Amino acid sequence: MLKVILGSKIHRAIVTDGDVNYEGSMAIDEEFLEEAGITPYEKILVGNQTNGNRFETYAIRAPRGSRSIVLNGAVAHLGKTGDRLTIMTFVHLTLEQIKSHTPKVIVLNDDNEIISRRGI
Repeated sequence: MLKVILGSKIHRAIVTDGDVNYEGSMAIDEEFLEEAGITPYEKILVGNQTNGNRFETYAIRAPRGSRSIVLNGAVAHLGKTGDRLTIMTFVHLTLEQIKSHTPKVIVLNDDNEIISRRGI
């Protein structure tokens, strides 16, 4: 049996921009992707702590060090610059694998700087 378990999380990310005319996705600073173990084009679930919206899209790279979190395409309607997000990925694990699994979590401050790392 496989269970769906949190694989990684970027917590308290601040939206820096949005572009409804872009094809889709969410651009995330490449450093954040690497730290959290998120692969470009991987499916992500996003919770907007500011307005309560939840949505799925996929991650793409934003320039390393830019601290960018950019809502693109249709999801740009679900948040705005300054909104606080939680960005999550999930993995399918067996009951045995779950015993040794620890999600990779990074926490950002109000300037989108990493202030905490867990499971890394």
